[in-house]
Amino acid sequence: QMQLVESGGGLVQPGGSLRLSCAVSGVTLGYYALGWFRQAPGKEREAVSCISSRDGSTYYSNSVKGRFTISRDSTKNTVLLQMNSLRSEDTAVYYCAAADYRDATMCRGVNEVNYWGQGTQVTVSS
Repeated sequence: QMQLVESGGGLVQPGGSLRLSCAVSGVTLGYYALGWFRQAPGKEREAVSCISSRDGSTYYSNSVKGRFTISRDSTKNTVLLQMNSLRSEDTAVYYCAAADYRDATMCRGVNEVNYWGQGTQVTVSS
């Protein structure tokens, strides 16, 4: 059974950076799409970024494009989200996610996700 465990969240000032890490256990990464979603207070959970295990193609939401970078380390069974130029509107609980297929189309929405991590809080504030 797949397990996803996030780490790396915290408090950062606007303009700062954080790197989120998701440790994946119980499966081999190569057969699953992986990604990150987030949920701010009072808002629906939304896709942030996904990566395909088929060809490494990526998806980014318009709000994070150019600031966030997703990557996958198959040797360590981890997926990373490097977040730069953080803004107050990036404040949310960030969830690691995976799907039982290989394409980054998992970022179409929460209904595409088969596995969730427990979430890690990211707060951007001065």
